[in-house]
Amino acid sequence: MKILALGGAGAMGAVAVRTALDVFGVEEIVVADRDLDAAEIVARRSNTSQVPVRAIEVDVTDEAGLRAALESVDLVLNTVGPYYRFGLTVLRASIETGTHYLDICDDWEPTLQMLDLDETARARGVCAVIGMGASPGISNLLAAVAAAELDSIQAVYTAWPVDVGDGGEADHDAQLLAPDGRPTAAAVHWMQQASGTITGVRAGRLTEQRPLSPLSLTLPGGRRGTAYSIGHPEPITLQRTLKPAGDALNLMVIKPWTVAYLDTLRRDIDAGRLTQEQAATAFATPGLWRVLRSMPSALRSSGPGTLPPFFAAVTGDRRGDRLSVLAHLNLAGPQSEPVRCALRDMARITGIPLALGMAQVIDGTARRPGVHPPEAVVDPGRFFADLGSALGSDGGSPLYLLEQGPVT
Repeated sequence: MKILALGGAGAMGAVAVRTALDVFGVEEIVVADRDLDAAEIVARRSNTSQVPVRAIEVDVTDEAGLRAALESVDLVLNTVGPYYRFGLTVLRASIETGTHYLDICDDWEPTLQMLDLDETARARGVCAVIGMGASPGISNLLAAVAAAELDSIQAVYTAWPVDVGDGGEADHDAQLLAPDGRPTAAAVHWMQQASGTITGVRAGRLTEQRPLSPLSLTLPGGRRGTAYSIGHPEPITLQRTLKPAGDALNLMVIKPWTVAYLDTLRRDIDAGRLTQEQAATAFATPGLWRVLRSMPSALRSSGPGTLPPFFAAVTGDRRGDRLSVLAHLNLAGPQSEPVRCALRDMARITGIPLALGMAQVIDGTARRPGVHPPEAVVDPGRFFADLGSALGSDGGSPLYLLEQGPVT
């Protein structure tokens, strides 16, 4: 297949391009970006491969140019964000041109809109896999692995780390501001998902909820702690695929002081005192007055305790017994260093899964017409085996661990 890497000059797109060079069935990669010079740099760095790589200039706001680029390929990897602005536009154009599609969409609002295009995509024979990154992506597939141990599902929680576990505050803060001092797109996205209302699942149905709400968890292996809700696509797609009878939420594993300060920013955004861009800057460079305002909440808030940093937890029934199943990335021991390094690098932990999901579309494993989240079409066993190889993980060590126990 001929592949269009849309936004391929960006950090995550460039990683996806490098990974795609080793995917069987890739005949050509076209690195497309509005910054042609940057796209050409990525193409030149990739030309040591036997797969031809070339660069073109594409601005996704130019409808004619976007369609022309899509019509010349078989599949597009879309890493152009923010997805609440551009995701639906690119997916619609891909369906209209008959081009298979994958992205790393991590906004819950366009996820709902994209899923509504399922029937149209099926009619055109287009396979679209949305949210094929780390979270969503790896998180969804961990949830699918955990759910496979149960006969019926009650609740599903996915979680990713902010300032705990490997990576730490320094690594996280480095992702908040660009070299020019402006907030990154990821930082602005975070403020958007932490403000207003978010969509979660209660009693099996989608509901609007307040972000940054605490949830105390008791998980298998004696793990206990509190995590905090954040807007993300996982609850929306897992409600459709795993069909929990109870709740589903995406959570942050985060320290009390951090979530308290984030909640102060949330209140300022909701009151109109800050824009999302201003809040992102204020998070990267905390001000004394907001720190002082955050103190009471920080002192009242509970911390992550012994929760793993990146996990999916599913409760349900198996042969009449109520069980809790925990699937989490294996971060124990020196053999897991490649995984820990990847978690400290947002581009790698997001771009590599995108290319590996593409591999399953190319060979037909996940190529089912329609608009799908990863857990609906991607084979988790193969994906995690491929991810371990791509990260350089020791083949003798599992990439994730699965633990079970009674619901307490």
